[in-house]
Amino acid sequence: MIARTCTRVSGALALAAIAMTSGMTLAADGATKDEAVALVKKAAAFIKAEADKAYAEIDDRSGQFVDRDLYIVVYGLDGTVLAHGADKTRIGTNQLGDKDPDGKAFVQERVELAKEQPSFWQSYKFKNPVTGTVEPKQMYCERLDQSVVCGGVYLPPPE
Repeated sequence: MIARTCTRVSGALALAAIAMTSGMTLAADGATKDEAVALVKKAAAFIKAEADKAYAEIDDRSGQFVDRDLYIVVYGLDGTVLAHGADKTRIGTNQLGDKDPDGKAFVQERVELAKEQPSFWQSYKFKNPVTGTVEPKQMYCERLDQSVVCGGVYLPPPE
C-alpha cells in the first residue's frame, strides 16, 4: 500500500515537473529584446530601401518580419497604422485613441515619443497573437521621417 502511494506521488510529481518544464519552454520560445531591436532595424532599413514593397512584406504573417510572437507594426505620426504584421484589420485605421486594458493610450504615447526621440522602448499591455491573451509588452520603436517602426516582446505576467 505504501509503495503504491509512493509510486502515485512520484508519478504525479513527474507529471507536474513535465508540465512546468513545458510551460517554461513555451515562455522561453518568445522573442527577446535583442531580436526585437534587430527586426525593427531590419524593417526600417527595408522601408528606406524598398518603400514600394516594404509594407506588404511587413503585413505578410508568413514573411520575414514575423517571428513567433514578434512582428513589426508601422504607424504614421498621426496614429494611422501603415503596416501591421499581426492584424491586417488595423491597417489604414487611426489608432491614436487605442488604449490598453489599464487605460493607457499607448498609440498616442508612442507617437509623442517618436516625435521626441529617434528610438525608444515603451511598456503597455496587448494581445499576444500566439497565446491569444493580453500580456505585458515592451515595444522597441525607431522613427523614420513621418512614421515609427516598432516590434516588441511579451513579458511573463508578474507572479
